[in-house]
Amino acid sequence: MINVVGETAGEIWQLLNAEGPLSLSAIAQRIDRPKTTVYMGIGWLARENKVEFTETTRGMSISLK
Repeated sequence: MINVVGETAGEIWQLLNAEGPLSLSAIAQRIDRPKTTVYMGIGWLARENKVEFTETTRGMSISLK
């Protein structure tokens, strides 16, 4: 499972690098993995200090640092 989460984190990083800041739901829609795995991938990137979170009026935005 740890490999899947790591691969998902890589996909998320590539997506954010290409698209810029996205909401949690937009990331989950664009990554072809279960939502829980996407959330774990975001956590992986957060633990490595590679993303930052910004609260918006509509929710949460995630971007690369």
